[in-house]
Amino acid sequence: MQQSLDRVTNSQTQKIQDSKQKSLLKTLLSGGFFEPLLSDFRIIFERDPAARNWLEVVFCYPGLHALCLHRVAHWLHCRGVGFIPRLISHLGRFLTGIEIHPGAEIGQGVFIDHGMGVVIGETAIVGDYTLIYQGVTLGGTGKESGKRHPTVGKNVVVGAGAKVLGNLQIGDRVRIGAGSIVLRNVPSDCTVVGVPGRIISRNQSASLSPLEHGKLPDVEATVIRSLLSRIEQLEKQLQALEVRTQESGVKTK
Repeated sequence: MQQSLDRVTNSQTQKIQDSKQKSLLKTLLSGGFFEPLLSDFRIIFERDPAARNWLEVVFCYPGLHALCLHRVAHWLHCRGVGFIPRLISHLGRFLTGIEIHPGAEIGQGVFIDHGMGVVIGETAIVGDYTLIYQGVTLGGTGKESGKRHPTVGKNVVVGAGAKVLGNLQIGDRVRIGAGSIVLRNVPSDCTVVGVPGRIISRNQSASLSPLEHGKLPDVEATVIRSLLSRIEQLEKQLQALEVRTQESGVKTK
């Protein structure tokens, strides 16, 4: 009797394991696992004019390598595998200079250009088709637990050296200027520059290409130009006043 029960239990356990393996194979073969990788590959040709052929992209783009390794590490991390995801993340950091925690959620079509020094924290969320340049940090601000890293929307451009710190909400189609430090939430369709980051424009033109992030408005330059123009006007008025004073003095003599 006991042997028959053991056989039934073993058969049920074997069936459960077989079903898990079949579901795993279905997930891999259905394209759900590889589709983000293909999107990451295709977006490079759209956003990098230096991408000449697929062989160069596959072997010479560290951003693509880092994302491929991260997607494997994240897949294992979500299934409760310990140590190995962090080891893959560490190897990816060693090979590419890009550190992405296995717990970070990264959408499809994300492009990390050059990428050296990029850091993406454990609870960070990066939306689809986001463009990230070298030196970017999506990090936390303390030792708090839970969600402590930013959530970045879709079609966002984060310029070189920019830092987005804390549990922030960055809306869709936001442009963050190079070297900016963002410490507050940013609504969609805005441009942020400065330290600390401040919104300098809203409702961006939909026709503006993500690669044209260098065309951000320069508020400080505009203010300086207006001040210089005002100074020139005042100097002209002062010169005219001096001429009138001299002419009136000559007449009185």
